[in-house]
Amino acid sequence: MELIDIFFNVEVMGKAFPILLRGLGNTLLLGAASIVLGGIAGVLVCLVRMYAARPLRLLATVYIDIFRAIPVLVLLILIYYALPFVGVVMGAFTAATLALSMVLAAYTAEVIRAGIEAVPKGQFEASAALGLPFVLTMRKVVLPQAIRLVIPPLASYSVAIIKDTSLASVVTMNDLLKQATDTQALFANPTPLILAAGIYIAILWPLVRFTTWIERRAKLSATR
Repeated sequence: MELIDIFFNVEVMGKAFPILLRGLGNTLLLGAASIVLGGIAGVLVCLVRMYAARPLRLLATVYIDIFRAIPVLVLLILIYYALPFVGVVMGAFTAATLALSMVLAAYTAEVIRAGIEAVPKGQFEASAALGLPFVLTMRKVVLPQAIRLVIPPLASYSVAIIKDTSLASVVTMNDLLKQATDTQALFANPTPLILAAGIYIAILWPLVRFTTWIERRAKLSATR
């Protein structure tokens, strides 16, 4: 009974749950903003790396390599705590969104590049024969095919980004984990952390299963 009272206290759960829900809203908003911005930026970085002038291609390659190597937590701390020393001040939500988006953009760029390279060269040649400009070729012909190929890994990275939103608590953003730790201190009981873990699982487990389903569908489509 002592274990249950400490880690699964029903009374504490009832009081903490509404507080955690407020943090959950911030977590979901942060995850959605990071995925959208990181995805768009990743496509742009990929196109620069593949088709821009050589100096820009080199710059895009360096960006991808650095932001795939740097831990998200380190980047988040640098953005939120170091940039103010050079006059750039951001709120916790903005800093967290920027950090997560920059990292996701690097991974997305590599995935999209692999997808574009997997598109048959005949598609490019056919578009050129029809006189389609480069932008229209990418938008109407190449990217739709490439994105279908890379949906499974992009979905996996999106799930990982949602999980990494918990790092935003380091910069005092009132996300799910921050609310859980504050509530734990308030009630002097770790039950809110257990409850927060349950909420993370309830959200992420269906997404993980959905990602697995997408991967299976992609494999079946490839074998047909």
